[in-house]
Amino acid sequence: MLTWMLVFVPAAIAVELLAAEQHLLVFLAAALAIVPLAGWLGRATEQLAERSGEGVGGLLNATFGNATELIIALSAMRAGLHDVVKASLVGSIVGNILLVLGAAMLAGGLRHQEQQYNASAARSQATLLTLATIALILPAAYSAVVASRAPDGLQALSLYISLLLLLVYGLFLVYSLVTHKNLFAGDPNAPHTPHATPLWSKAKALLVLGTATVMIAWISEILVGAIEPSAHQLGLSNLFVGVFIVAILGNAAEHSSAISAAMKNRMDLSLAIAIGSSVQVALFVAPVLVLASYFVGGVPMDLAFSGGLVLSVLLAVLITGQVAGDGRSDWLKGVQLLAVYLILGLAYFFTPDVLPS
Repeated sequence: MLTWMLVFVPAAIAVELLAAEQHLLVFLAAALAIVPLAGWLGRATEQLAERSGEGVGGLLNATFGNATELIIALSAMRAGLHDVVKASLVGSIVGNILLVLGAAMLAGGLRHQEQQYNASAARSQATLLTLATIALILPAAYSAVVASRAPDGLQALSLYISLLLLLVYGLFLVYSLVTHKNLFAGDPNAPHTPHATPLWSKAKALLVLGTATVMIAWISEILVGAIEPSAHQLGLSNLFVGVFIVAILGNAAEHSSAISAAMKNRMDLSLAIAIGSSVQVALFVAPVLVLASYFVGGVPMDLAFSGGLVLSVLLAVLITGQVAGDGRSDWLKGVQLLAVYLILGLAYFFTPDVLPS
């Protein structure tokens, strides 16, 4: 399916060049083009993961999968769409732990009655997400209570929190890859579904990885330019487009890889991709965007997300910690996560663009 969908890549470029005023058509073509590119990016990182274990493989998949999210966010930031950037960040965090993990647990549970994974590793990542939620709550509270009396304090607070989050993420990499890597390595004796196709060479995987990343950057520029007029034409709020549509497109690589891993009974890898991607967005991508905003887009971005966005992250983190903390998964847990995601989607769908950026 990913192969034939690549036809949308030249189609999106052609529509942008020949009919740029047809914003909805441009948006749809670019959105469809990003899906197969992100899928190929995810497939290449999964191939590299085969040679490096579940922990490193999950990190590779999350990192290059989030490259889509980072590229789209940088494009939106250059266009001055800070509200879309913040919404897409929250959408990525929430989407990974509710939609991606939920779909993976559902798909894996339909094929395997019950699946096991390392509960300690899952709980450590869930704790990091709680830390990230605290880092979002405090700037929002500061913005609501203190910012009017100290307008420069919010930007300074966001900057220092971003630097601290980057430090914590770096220490987490040391924890997961060096000092406690056994927690994230998966069970070597666990039964896995064998691969239907042979592994790629490392050169082929790296070539596909690089090509997909470059093309995603190009298509993302086209997509971002059509977001606002398309949302207006469809009667959707920028908030809904950012939290759900842009975030789902940015998470396409994680979707395919996490579900594929779960169906092969590799739940350690599936959780490393899904929860690990959210951790990386919260502790790495968001702080990097705050720092990059000083050099891109003119106006620095802060971490004062709207109350609705912060509440969405808090609720998603709470249920994910409960669902993923016992080291076992089944299809019903997947349904529960997906139900929360759909409930949030309905709430955002009926929310107009009245929230502060």
